[in-house]
Amino acid sequence: MADYQTIRAGVSGARAVEIDQGLRAHMNKVYATMSGGMLITAAAAWAIANLAVTADPTGATVALREGQYLTGLGEVLYTTPLRWVVMFAPLAFILFGWGALMSRASASAVSLGFFVFAAVMGVSMSSIFLVFTSFSIVQTFLVTAVAFGALSLYGYTTKRDLSGMGTFLMMGVIGLIVAMIINIFLQSPAMMFAISAIGVLLFAGLTAFYTQDIKSTYVAHAAHGDQEWLDKAAIDGALSLYIAFLNMFQFLLMFMGQRE
Repeated sequence: MADYQTIRAGVSGARAVEIDQGLRAHMNKVYATMSGGMLITAAAAWAIANLAVTADPTGATVALREGQYLTGLGEVLYTTPLRWVVMFAPLAFILFGWGALMSRASASAVSLGFFVFAAVMGVSMSSIFLVFTSFSIVQTFLVTAVAFGALSLYGYTTKRDLSGMGTFLMMGVIGLIVAMIINIFLQSPAMMFAISAIGVLLFAGLTAFYTQDIKSTYVAHAAHGDQEWLDKAAIDGALSLYIAFLNMFQFLLMFMGQRE
C-alpha cells in the first residue's frame, strides 16, 4: 500500500495542498455514498418488514406470535425456498458481479449498481424487524455508528501501515462465512455466539483497514488525473465501508438485540 506521507512529501507545496483538498472531497464522496446506501437499506428493510406482517388473521396461514401473522409476501420471502435466494443474493453479487461492473461500466452505472445492491440488502435484512424489537435495533445501530466512526477515524489518521492485517482479516472473513453456512444446518447457539464475537472483531479491523486503503489509493492515483476511475474508486470504497458497517451491526445485534 502506498504510504500517504511518503507520496505527499515527494510533491511541491502547491501540489500537496491540491492533494489534500482532493482527498477531503474524495472521502466526503465515499461517506456520502455509503450513507445513501445505508438509508436505502434501512428504508427497504423497514418497508418489506411492514408489508410482510399483519395483525389481521384473515387468510393468514403462518402466525409469528400472538396478534401477528405473515402476509402472503411474508410467507413467500421467509418460508419458501426463495428465502435462500434473498439471503445469498447480496453475497453472490459481491463475489461475481461487482468486479465486472467496476471494470466495464461507467461511474454512474457503478453508482446505480451500488444503490440497487443496497436495496436488495434491505430486503435480505428485513427479517430483523420480525425477530428483534425496534428499540434494540435503533440502539444497536447507534452503538455501531459510534464504533464505526472511531475506527474509521483511526484508519484515516494513523501513521501505522495497516496493509499487513488486510490479508489476515479477509482470510478470517472467509472462514467466518463458511462457519455461518455450516451453522445454518447445525443451529448451535454456542457456535453462533463465537461467530458473532469473531465477526465484530474482524469487521472492526476491516473498517480501519478499508479507510486507510481508500485514502492511500486516492493519493497514489490522484496524479494521473483519471476522474472517472477516481469516481468509481470512491463508490468501491463506499461499498467496502458499507459492508463493514452492516456486518458489525448485525453481529452486535446478536449480543445487544432484545428479541420480540
